[in-house]
Amino acid sequence: MPITLRTPGVDDLTGVPAVLRQWQDDAAPPQLHPGDLGWFWRFGAPATAAAVRTWHRDGRIIALGLLDGPRLFRMTLAPDAHGDAELARRLADDLADPERGVLGAGPASVEAPESTLVHAALAERGWHRDEPWTPLRRDLTAPVPDPGLRIEVAGPERVGERTAVQQAAFEVSTFTEARWRAMAAGPAYADGRCLVAYDEGGTAVAAVTVWSAGPGRPGLLEPMAVHRDHRRRGHGRAITLAAAAALRALGASSAFVCTPTANTAAVATYTAAGFRPLPVTRDSRRDG
Repeated sequence: MPITLRTPGVDDLTGVPAVLRQWQDDAAPPQLHPGDLGWFWRFGAPATAAAVRTWHRDGRIIALGLLDGPRLFRMTLAPDAHGDAELARRLADDLADPERGVLGAGPASVEAPESTLVHAALAERGWHRDEPWTPLRRDLTAPVPDPGLRIEVAGPERVGERTAVQQAAFEVSTFTEARWRAMAAGPAYADGRCLVAYDEGGTAVAAVTVWSAGPGRPGLLEPMAVHRDHRRRGHGRAITLAAAAALRALGASSAFVCTPTANTAAVATYTAAGFRPLPVTRDSRRDG
């Protein structure tokens, strides 16, 4: 059967997180998670629908991805399609040709699980591997240690503190209260939680958003932030422990996160919170 590429409408979008949930597995390499889609939902449902692409065969989605900015396409495949050479060739053709409506002309990167044939197919078209990223995972079978800070779930009454920490952690952050409300209205946030950590004086010092994919499946931290005025005090480890505990309470089998390998401080923070580094991953990149 032929493979078809589609951009879902807003009405079709609610089923996409459910497909991603089904594909999450601790035995699989880190991959696009429903939480990635949920975090993007802060831009609203129409923008999210416009950024999603799905590939179909025999009436089912076999690959899907998110245009996470104009130059980065993050994607994953159905578990039984990782070794599908025909699909990999079709994906590479669609990703490499700007007229197919996935990536525009010029520099671009594609994130895909290392277990798929997508990177090899892109290499045949002149793409090369980019800088390394380190995925990290923490098993949630056993209880998580107390983080040592007061942790609160950030609902509408605490959204100002949640977004303020994010803005103070990342200079280019555009996370506002309006965008939090848009994110919280998305279907993926039914399995999500925002947490805020407070120091002894009651100041919000760190925050994180966690995303469950359902009981028995890996959960995601995306994003984690420590206020720039309160760094190097162990708050990153504390909020990461709180995130792991929240995912365990939601039934997640493990918690995972991914950070640039060059960001040694972030790798050290996650490792201190009991996360185990996994083999590095690399995007495929096309230069200008």
